[in-house]
Amino acid sequence: MIFMKPNFWQTKNFISLLLFPLTLITFSINFLKKFNIKNHFKIKTICIGNLNAGGTGKTSLAVELNELLNAKFKTVFIKKKYSNQKDEYNLLKKRGKIISSKNRIDALKNAEKNFDLAILDDGLQQKNIEYDLKIVCINSYEGFGNNFLLPAGPLRENSNELKNYDIVFLNGFKKNQKLKNKIKKVNNSLKIFDAIYEPTNLKKYNLKNKFLFFCGIGNPHEFENTLNKFKFKIKEKFIFPDHYSMSDEIINNMKDIANKNKFNIITTEKDFLRLTKKQQKGINFLKVKLKIKNINKLKKIIKSNLLKKLTI
Repeated sequence: MIFMKPNFWQTKNFISLLLFPLTLITFSINFLKKFNIKNHFKIKTICIGNLNAGGTGKTSLAVELNELLNAKFKTVFIKKKYSNQKDEYNLLKKRGKIISSKNRIDALKNAEKNFDLAILDDGLQQKNIEYDLKIVCINSYEGFGNNFLLPAGPLRENSNELKNYDIVFLNGFKKNQKLKNKIKKVNNSLKIFDAIYEPTNLKKYNLKNKFLFFCGIGNPHEFENTLNKFKFKIKEKFIFPDHYSMSDEIINNMKDIANKNKFNIITTEKDFLRLTKKQQKGINFLKVKLKIKNINKLKKIIKSNLLKKLTI
């Protein structure tokens, strides 16, 4: 599915109110899922998901938690197989072991044979799996948008579901105390962590140059914010839907514009991995990591409360 967030999701407006009756479908599906029989696994499970549709930093956090835990334990990423999400699969594969299947339960059964700990990139809305640790990622700028369920708003499930989760990550540069207060009203025991996107290959770039950037990710504005934060001179940009497959015509058009104006082309690592070898020529990507504030506190929470069968 090609996906781009509509602007009306951020506010309560005529379009969102017009679509509001259709949120009953989303509500009903979520309600029925609560009656699913839970599947339990010997392998410990950390599920990183979101309430909002797309672009909250799940994959970046999965990578960071894997780096945090894989020194002592046999970790594996679990990623549900989608034909249009090979970029995320390839990114995770570069960072560790991965099992991908159209059925997460089958993937977990497979993982039990050789691994201690499964880190699931998405899956909170799959209520028939008993996860040991449930983490919600929220973009610090967008929050819950207009707080409506799909399709009138961005929410896959009601924000009140936060009462059933363990940890919230607010990912992005915006400090959003108002959002933190909203979260605490739903579940005062939730542990909230802030994280920002930090480039790891910044020395590769001459920031005196001018840049053209393109991306097809869930939250393109966060990538643009990152480029601006680290003083890239952005002169041209192209925004595409999430997981968009770039044609040669599109890539060549951007290269022509860049050559004509002496721009360097930069994109995200996920976008770069979707390109063919031929398309990748002349294009660089900004490699970023999610820098977690109070990471020692996170380690203590995982050790004392959520991974009791493992010793960190």
